[in-house]
Amino acid sequence: MATTTTAPTAGVALDLPRSAGRVTFAGALRSEFTKIRSVRSTYWTLLAMFVVVVGFGALACFGATNGPHGPNFDPTRQSLAGLYIGQLIIGVLGVLVISSEYSTGMIRTTLTTNPHRGIMIAAKGTVFAVVAFVTSMVTAFTAFFVGQAIMSGHVSANLGGPNAPNTALGRTIVLGTTLGAPNVLRAVIGGALFLTACGILAFGLGLLLRHTAAGIAAMVGLLFVVTILVNFLPQTWQNHVDKWIPALAGGQIWMTKALQPGNTPMFGPWASFAVLCMYAAIAVAAAVIVFRRRDA
Repeated sequence: MATTTTAPTAGVALDLPRSAGRVTFAGALRSEFTKIRSVRSTYWTLLAMFVVVVGFGALACFGATNGPHGPNFDPTRQSLAGLYIGQLIIGVLGVLVISSEYSTGMIRTTLTTNPHRGIMIAAKGTVFAVVAFVTSMVTAFTAFFVGQAIMSGHVSANLGGPNAPNTALGRTIVLGTTLGAPNVLRAVIGGALFLTACGILAFGLGLLLRHTAAGIAAMVGLLFVVTILVNFLPQTWQNHVDKWIPALAGGQIWMTKALQPGNTPMFGPWASFAVLCMYAAIAVAAAVIVFRRRDA
């Protein structure tokens, strides 16, 4: 039997599904959390960061058990040495969280279901920051305890220093430390904050550039390559530039003894960490401004 269809008469409203309601930040958070946990690359990247940070820290601590050390030896920094590589891994995830939506075209679907760009990007950034911080906290504490377990019970000859009294030479120093020692707890938590800030910086770069390769390249250049290139500057320049390099400045938060390149000391731990946060804030702010003004 043949069937016929009739076109809707002009002026007659179509029976379309009603809106589920206005977009809320809580709803956007649930949506973004569902997306980030449903992608396998999230788990693999976070697992890689955990293994690399803990593994490199363990190797550094094992190496520290052989040979003498100076009076400024920092056992906490030694166990967290893997953060130098971990910052790049969490940075890759920060870029992928947003750039993958552009590479797959999902960003158009996301903005169709949630046209409020400010709410969407705030929810995505919040979910990523929480996931990064929780994972980084577990990673930093694990690396610390594993490293201290390796160095526990070991001592090293004290090489002294240029300003150390002669009586310091020949003495031994204990390699291990505990969370109760001065500045140690701050340094371990600071390691998690450092990784989170690096991830947020990368997230901003990924949103700004909208391309995975470009975002990762910019992140590696800013956090890693610039740190190496600054060593080629004249020493008098380095004394003033080092404290403004994002990775060098941010790294002060996970050290119990201030790193003093050249003759000029770095800022304090929290002030130096604020320099890294400044870079992250600038990247995110610039990305959000551009994101709200251009097409998907």
